[in-house]
Amino acid sequence: MKVTPFQQNCSVIWCSETLEGAVIDPGGDLEKIIALVKHHKIIVSKVLLTHGHLDHAGGANELSLQLKLPIIGPHPEDEFWLSGIEKQAENYGFPGAKNCQPDQWLNGEEVIKVGKEELKVLHCPGHTPGHLVFYHQLSKLVFVGDVLFKGSIGRTDFPKGDLDTLINSITQKLWPLGGDTRFVPGHGPMSDFKSERASNPFVSDSALRE
Repeated sequence: MKVTPFQQNCSVIWCSETLEGAVIDPGGDLEKIIALVKHHKIIVSKVLLTHGHLDHAGGANELSLQLKLPIIGPHPEDEFWLSGIEKQAENYGFPGAKNCQPDQWLNGEEVIKVGKEELKVLHCPGHTPGHLVFYHQLSKLVFVGDVLFKGSIGRTDFPKGDLDTLINSITQKLWPLGGDTRFVPGHGPMSDFKSERASNPFVSDSALRE
């Protein structure tokens, strides 16, 4: 679902067998998230954060308090972003966004369980230094936050962003997951790695050769 004025893709995922679920990147509009959770009778057990920008993490603290959930992720390199969410919110006019402190930092290569399903954690810096992605191998689906978009890539002009690092994350961490892997970006429509390697003007195979 899309949340915040930045139309950020917040994902609610769950195990169909146990109905245990997780919320990925609750940037805001918590009433929409909670309504979806109640509609599908999901037992949410955790909040997962890809990175510390306010449109992804601005609602995490309040959702954690309301539903008594641990906040897991991102990588500790994004601590400065999480502790500055309220200042970011003032600059961008985001009401209700709050600083947050994760209950568990992630370094990459961990496995997060959601019911009987498993998400592999990959550290993919560049957009932010502590950016993570969450990969569900069985369905060949990955939640990439702002690392990669359909036809574009994440910005690198924020503090501690770096274009070469971002491209390395995409080519060395994401492409090896396979061309048939689909991804949910932080903004915009889904795509798959085969399509992006064929036509993305920033990281297609032909663009990188040039």
